[in-house]
Amino acid sequence: MGLLKTQAYFNFPGRPIHMRSERYEPESFEGMFYFMVGLLFYFAIVKFFFAKYLANLMTLFFRASLRQQQLREQVLQSLFPSLLLNILFVFSGGLYGAYMMRFYHYGSPEHFWIHFEYCAIILALLYLLKFLILKIVGWIFNLNRTVDIYLFVVFMTNKVIGSLLLPFLVLITFSGPLLAEIGITLSIIMVCLFYVYRFIAAYAALHKEIKISGLHFILYLCAFEIAPLLLIYKVLVTYLEKAS
Repeated sequence: MGLLKTQAYFNFPGRPIHMRSERYEPESFEGMFYFMVGLLFYFAIVKFFFAKYLANLMTLFFRASLRQQQLREQVLQSLFPSLLLNILFVFSGGLYGAYMMRFYHYGSPEHFWIHFEYCAIILALLYLLKFLILKIVGWIFNLNRTVDIYLFVVFMTNKVIGSLLLPFLVLITFSGPLLAEIGITLSIIMVCLFYVYRFIAAYAALHKEIKISGLHFILYLCAFEIAPLLLIYKVLVTYLEKAS
């Protein structure tokens, strides 16, 4: 006993010290894993049952063959697979938006799923309102065919983006920080290129139908495409900064 008391490094005769420590809870990715599996399974079902529709859609998009009237009419008449791919775009875009917010440190990381819900709801409402407004404008000015062509280009681009975002979402979800950053950078480039393509294809279609000038089309883009996105971005960032 006397030997133990002489050990200065262990302090056996001293008073016990109570140390509190938080229980370690490892970060769980089960929810994200099952969500990604469900999203991929959803796309696989669409591809399995509507393979011809998906092939026609990709042909129209990548070959810029909107002049192929018969092929475009087949795509337009397939309402159910079109709805399914629009839903896929909302979920893929919402998840991608939540990842972008986490990557650029907007909001709290613990509220990832809340950010996903916000992004998905905003995407759905944004394109629903755009659809309704353009339909009303087309009816008022007797430009139903022109509006339908423009909406076809818009939603065709959305469907392709929603489908091609899936590999990037898998990479961002299950890879390390370096690969995730590479995936985000490549996906941003892809989305920007697709939207540039959408603007060019839409302008070509509108110019052919109603001889719209480039200046008027740029004004439309600023008023109905860019300004609403900037406004939503500003409101969402301000809200998240106050909440965090």
